[in-house]
Amino acid sequence: MQPAQSTGERPRDLLEYERRFWGRGRLVAGVDEAGRGPLAGPVVAAAVVLPPDVCVEGADDSKVLTADAREELYGRIMSCARCVGVGAASVREIDRRNILRATTEAMRRALDNLVTQPDHIVVDGLPVVHLGREHEAVVDGDALIHSVACASIVAKVVRDRLMCRLSRRYPAYRWDRNAGYGTAEHRAAIDELGVTPHHRLTFTGLQFELEI
Repeated sequence: MQPAQSTGERPRDLLEYERRFWGRGRLVAGVDEAGRGPLAGPVVAAAVVLPPDVCVEGADDSKVLTADAREELYGRIMSCARCVGVGAASVREIDRRNILRATTEAMRRALDNLVTQPDHIVVDGLPVVHLGREHEAVVDGDALIHSVACASIVAKVVRDRLMCRLSRRYPAYRWDRNAGYGTAEHRAAIDELGVTPHHRLTFTGLQFELEI
């Protein structure tokens, strides 16, 4: 299935996409991930099924929101969603299978963890070849489709919380601030202290640091 193309503009009705299915009595699951690019930590995916006509005001692509806004919206999404599923793939899976396959597995686990299975699945970005479920892929879906935006927030908050917990065990890497991404302070800690069991050894950016 080819991905739907983004118009670059948010719809006036934030629930426009979902209403196409709700009007036929069909439940929609929006799916997105967080953590494909960092040098450390798992990749996390979320699937969110909203009840018909429920809109979480302020929900948007997680990347354009502040950490405080994401935390506040996370609580509202979890309280009003019909169901939410979260899945993750470990660093070991990322290194063994590659990040694309690991991300697919995280999405599949998120969908499997939904209490109520949806009638339609929409995923941010490009089609997920090995997802094993019929789905629609929408470029910029996290900015254009409300349930996908909610999924992007849930995935980001869950992953950031996990990286904050790991940061207490490995404080020098400052994962509480960089979430495992290749910031200057993170790279400096790798140069000085080496890698941890939570680093992705197959990532090019990390390999570069190890070769220095």
